[in-house]
Amino acid sequence: MSEPLEQMAVAAADPAAQQHQALQVLTLAQRTAEEHVASARREVDRIRAEAQASADQIIREAQANAQGLHQEAEKALSAAHASAAQIARDAQARFDKAQHEAETILSEARTKADDMAKHAQASADELKHQAEQKYEDVVGSLAARREALQRQIEALEGFDQEYRTRLTTFMQNQLRALWVDQPQVNAEAIEPPADHPDPDLTPAGALPAQRTSAPA
Repeated sequence: MSEPLEQMAVAAADPAAQQHQALQVLTLAQRTAEEHVASARREVDRIRAEAQASADQIIREAQANAQGLHQEAEKALSAAHASAAQIARDAQARFDKAQHEAETILSEARTKADDMAKHAQASADELKHQAEQKYEDVVGSLAARREALQRQIEALEGFDQEYRTRLTTFMQNQLRALWVDQPQVNAEAIEPPADHPDPDLTPAGALPAQRTSAPA
C-alpha cells in the first residue's frame, strides 16, 4: 500500500486520529482544488492571453487590410474620376468636332445652294432672253413673210384683173372675127403685160399668146 492509505488504515481505529486524518484529507483536497483552480486560472489566463493576442493580430491584420482596401479604393476612385474626366473631355472634344463639321457642311451646303440658285436663275434668265429673242425673230420673220405674201397676193390680183380684161377682149375679137369672116386676131391682146413683177405667176390653164386663124 501507499503511505497515505497506510496512515488512513492505522488511524481508522482511533477517533482522534480519524478526525486528524479527515482534516488532512480535507486540507489535501482543498490544496488539490486550489491547485486545480490555479492551474485552471493559469490555463484560462493563457488561453485568454493567446485569444487576446490572436484577436489583436486579427484586428491589426484587419486594420491593415482595411487600410490597404481603403487605399486601393481611393486609388480606384481617383482613377475612376480621372477616367470619367478624360471620357468627358474626349466626349466634349468629339461633340465640338462634330458640331464644327456639321456647321462647316451646313455652310458649304448653303453656299452651294446659293451658287446653284444663282446659276439656275442666270440660266433661266438666259433661256428667257433667248426665247424672247427667238419669239421676236419668228414674229419679225412672220411679219416679213406676211408682207411678202400680201404683195404677191396684190400682184396676183392685179394680174388676174388685167388677164381677165385681156381675155375678154380676145374673146370679143374672136367672136367679131367669126361674124365678119376676118380670122386675123391681134395676139398681143392676150399676152401678159411686160411690166408684170413675176411672169412665173401666170395662172395654170391660161391661153398662150399666139395668132389664131379662122378656118377657110
